[in-house]
Amino acid sequence: MAEMTPQVSEVLEKALALSTQERGLLIDHLIESLHEGPAENGVEEAWDAEIKRRIADIRAGKVKMIPGEQVLQELKNSLVKRKRFR
Repeated sequence: MAEMTPQVSEVLEKALALSTQERGLLIDHLIESLHEGPAENGVEEAWDAEIKRRIADIRAGKVKMIPGEQVLQELKNSLVKRKRFR
């Protein structure tokens, strides 16, 4: 990974002082700025259809919901195990 320039360090320091909501908004804008040009034809429509399908599956009880806290704990445990075996 590239080393941070003084300018990036300064911006990061200021960004970390923002509220959670402000940081989220900043992240959204930064990610959006990485997209070069318009999305390919049909991409937005395909994602809309996928989201609707997933919501329908949840509402119909076709999928098992897992609490976010449980998912994060399982990921953490997995990362800890990986570090031990390196």
